[in-house]
Amino acid sequence: GLIFQTTDEEALVKAFEEGPVSYYTGYDPTADSLHLGHLVAILTSRRLQLAGHKPYALVGGATGLIGDPSFKDAERSLQTKETVEGWVEKIQGQLSRFLDFEGPAAATMVNNLDWTQEMSAIDLLRTIGKYFRVGTMLNKDIVARRIASDEGISYTEFSYQVLQANDFLELYRRHGCTLETGGNDQWGNMVGGVDLIRKVEGVDTHVMTTPIITKADGTKFGKSEGGAIWLDPEMMTPYAFYQFWLQVADDDVVRFLKIFTFKSREEIEALAVEVAERPHQRAAQKALAASVTELVHGSEQLQRVLAATDALWGGGEIRDLDEATLAAATADLPRASVTIGESTVADALVALGFEKGKTAARRTISSGGASINNVKVEDAEAVLRDEDVLAGGLALIRKGRKNLAVLELS
Repeated sequence: GLIFQTTDEEALVKAFEEGPVSYYTGYDPTADSLHLGHLVAILTSRRLQLAGHKPYALVGGATGLIGDPSFKDAERSLQTKETVEGWVEKIQGQLSRFLDFEGPAAATMVNNLDWTQEMSAIDLLRTIGKYFRVGTMLNKDIVARRIASDEGISYTEFSYQVLQANDFLELYRRHGCTLETGGNDQWGNMVGGVDLIRKVEGVDTHVMTTPIITKADGTKFGKSEGGAIWLDPEMMTPYAFYQFWLQVADDDVVRFLKIFTFKSREEIEALAVEVAERPHQRAAQKALAASVTELVHGSEQLQRVLAATDALWGGGEIRDLDEATLAAATADLPRASVTIGESTVADALVALGFEKGKTAARRTISSGGASINNVKVEDAEAVLRDEDVLAGGLALIRKGRKNLAVLELS
């Protein structure tokens, strides 16, 4: 289900069989990190590389200065050259983790600023612009929608499709690229490159798109309450990233295992049985979350995330967690500030709203219903102490099995 549309499937299949095929996928630097929306394109590129084809990862240092027209009514805000340069570097660093840059199918990183900045306006209009028909450009879905909106579309964004088509032409000339891959929302821009190469070079090339990933209820997949699912650990912690995947619905998880992991057909079929017969164990969600987190953030970060999850909810050793992991794992928990040597555990339960008053709090403690850092509190009058402090000046307090909160100790 990963191939949504192709320009000529039969010809593309033949090209793959005769291969290897040199292909490219473009990523515009619209922020200083890639997000989940890019991950399908990245992994599709990796799958093609694993099949022996040669990838070119294009980061749009030039097109990022322009901005492609979006389905939103408003124009994109133009960024400074310095900002876009910084974003290009960060995105290139992220992409380098997913592709293999050695061997017979070694990946190559390219930046369309290298050839675009060499062209004058006259060059662009004479050598590229003359091959484009305005009627065809106006009929592109995104352009037509924007023209019909109150905001309209500027010539800057309207010309984006010319620059993207020229990228395909340049990569064909420089590296023999005959295939462009990307999300289906870019179909109109991508086939512009095929048309341009045919007119200029007399050669047939290919486009292959992946679908926009939706959930079983039809809504777009890839957003959380906090916004985009970023791949940069400083913009979204590995713990939060893992938890996002852990919450995938049963109706979606098997399909997402096929899209976002490299698990074998047999492994995925076995997990599908788990979903059908033992959904409460969430084995498929755990496998999905672990695979994608390791893929994006590495095995070391995955182990930290798993240790944090076990410490918070499985009775694991919480003192082994470093400050960053603990902070990320507890970011969404209720919290209260208390004073070491003065505040009691009962005070903390009241401050957090777990109990209405100290009498009820002491009763909970006496019955064995409260713990600090996964250690049951025996004394109803227990005072918070220096040895209760974890990394970052925090402590974890639990009432019962499900009520967990953070104490900020001073």
